[in-house]
Amino acid sequence: MQTPQYITDGTGKKLSVILPMKEYNKIMDELDELEDIRLYDEAMSANEPSMPIDKAFELIEAKRKRT
Repeated sequence: MQTPQYITDGTGKKLSVILPMKEYNKIMDELDELEDIRLYDEAMSANEPSMPIDKAFELIEAKRKRT
């Protein structure tokens, strides 16, 4: 990991950070994965009924054929 570079104001206060694209993309991928985990945990804690995806697609297709 490279040391990040900073953009500062006239007083030296850090305003922005510059990262190599490879590191930025890695961070974004990890954030996406964490969001997926959060959504999964939220769905599992909702205690709502669920069904296998294949069954859900069957129901959707059956409803689509009726309309």
